[in-house]
Amino acid sequence: METQEKKDIYFYQNLGRLFYAVAFIDNVVRDEEVETLKKFVSSTWVSLDNEPDEYGSDSAFQIEVVFNWLESEVFDAQESYDSFKEYYVKHKSLFTEMINRRILKTASAIAGAFAGTNKSELILLTQLHLLIKD
Repeated sequence: METQEKKDIYFYQNLGRLFYAVAFIDNVVRDEEVETLKKFVSSTWVSLDNEPDEYGSDSAFQIEVVFNWLESEVFDAQESYDSFKEYYVKHKSLFTEMINRRILKTASAIAGAFAGTNKSELILLTQLHLLIKD
């Protein structure tokens, strides 16, 4: 039987990296993408396991914290995705089928939040889908 690692702050921080990569892959983060991210954090990720972080709030809010930090630093989208990918491969037991569905749903919603999904977003979503389906 496969044991599942405990989701910690790094799990949510790496989701923040992934969702930032999706939003910034076309070199601009739109307000609509940020609002979609916030909506999904509150409706999808906070309910995941309700683990508090070191500040007593739900660890899932680290998704937004990291996303905002990367946006303020104008961090490279592909590097951010690659960082998520490395974490994913090392901690694959954290990524259940349910979690992977949530990731794909959130990433797709962010990509489509402003005028639909463009070519660079579609390419990144395809990379993500292939990673998760392995």
